[in-house]
Amino acid sequence: EVQLVESGGGMVQPGGSLRLSCAASGFTFSLYDMSWVRQAPGKGPEWISHINRGDSSTVYADSVKGRFTISRDNAKNTLYLQMNSLKPEDTAVYYCKVRFNGVDYWGKGTLVTVSS
Repeated sequence: EVQLVESGGGMVQPGGSLRLSCAASGFTFSLYDMSWVRQAPGKGPEWISHINRGDSSTVYADSVKGRFTISRDNAKNTLYLQMNSLKPEDTAVYYCKVRFNGVDYWGKGTLVTVSS
């Protein structure tokens, strides 16, 4: 069974940093591309970053480019999102996602609140 468990969210002041983690199980993590998606209150899901399985190349949405860094540790089956220079508009529930056998799996998410 595919399982994704996010952690590391919390409340932070504008300009602060957080590091999110996503522990993966139930599939061979190193063989799959992974993504982070967020959903702000009252809004639809927003894809923010993707990391390839092979060369760990990365892609970012313009809204987070230069501030967020996605990475993976295949030995630990864990995906990360380092978030710097956080803004109030980054407030959202953050989810990691994997497409496994043609089906998108999401974790339950971790809440990030950016507020002074």
